[in-house]
Amino acid sequence: MSDTVLQIGSGVFIVSVVWIAALVFVMMLLRADGPAKLGVVPVVLLAVTITLALVFFPRSPETPPPFKEMEIVDTLLISRYVLLAVVSGVFLVAFFMLLPCHFLEPVCAKALRTN
Repeated sequence: MSDTVLQIGSGVFIVSVVWIAALVFVMMLLRADGPAKLGVVPVVLLAVTITLALVFFPRSPETPPPFKEMEIVDTLLISRYVLLAVVSGVFLVAFFMLLPCHFLEPVCAKALRTN
């Protein structure tokens, strides 16, 4: 599958970019004063229209091709989990060694009256 962006299909990528841009514009328009807040409605309707057009008119057929693509197998799966476990353990040990330093920090009392 050569038409992927960030390991997802190009249509999903386009829809997510459209909705992220729409949310940014909506947030900017909601902070505006007066009738500019009504600009939220066309922005949302435009995003919905683009999304519906991409969903109902796909570029490629939904049926998979007759040939089977090569399957990629992750041979380093166990070593990655071992590395994740070691890093998590080191993080937990460092966190619980730092925690007593935070709680046992001396707090000096202040004088009630100064004469």
